[in-house]
Amino acid sequence: MKSIKVITLLLTLSIFSFQSFACKTCGCSSKKDSHSHGENSIKKDIDISKSTVKWVGKKVTGSHEGNISIKEGHIHFDDNAFTGGNIVIDMSTIECTDLDGDSKQNIENHLSSDDFFGVKKYPTANLEVISAEKVKYSKNKYRVKGILEIKNIKNDVEFEVVIDNSLAKVELVIDRTKYDIKYGSGSFFDNLGDKMIYDDFNLSVSLTY
Repeated sequence: MKSIKVITLLLTLSIFSFQSFACKTCGCSSKKDSHSHGENSIKKDIDISKSTVKWVGKKVTGSHEGNISIKEGHIHFDDNAFTGGNIVIDMSTIECTDLDGDSKQNIENHLSSDDFFGVKKYPTANLEVISAEKVKYSKNKYRVKGILEIKNIKNDVEFEVVIDNSLAKVELVIDRTKYDIKYGSGSFFDNLGDKMIYDDFNLSVSLTY
């Protein structure tokens, strides 16, 4: 009986040590809704000066587009295979690139307001890759499951990542209403006419590491 207790204690300590290692390696959580990695995992920091996030939002009468900056991030590889990672977006850097002057300032202020992203209260957004599986017959494309957090609201997301020559590229379509961003949404308001803004917006992410 004593030997069984000793073995149980050793197993418990081993599990705890593994989880602690995961956290120390990249600062990620070892919870079930976070990515995990083994002792041989290689962490690659995102070069935020060479990485971009471009957004496109569409409405009945047209569209707007712009950029937003990455605050920090990293990705993981096990045996040269992409396995996980995390990206933090600086929401205070929302920029509209298809307008100038007062029109540009007005839309940027509106996007930062509580009608949309509430940047003062929610200064960052977060994308965490929970798992990644290489697409069959593909050399560098992965099918990814992750969690996107905007305004402290988390939703599961699935998308594809192409990784080549220290560059990861992602195309995302996000339903903003899942993050309590309902301004101008025809799904929640009637008689909007040409003031309706579509629920989905697009993100094109290019990460250099």
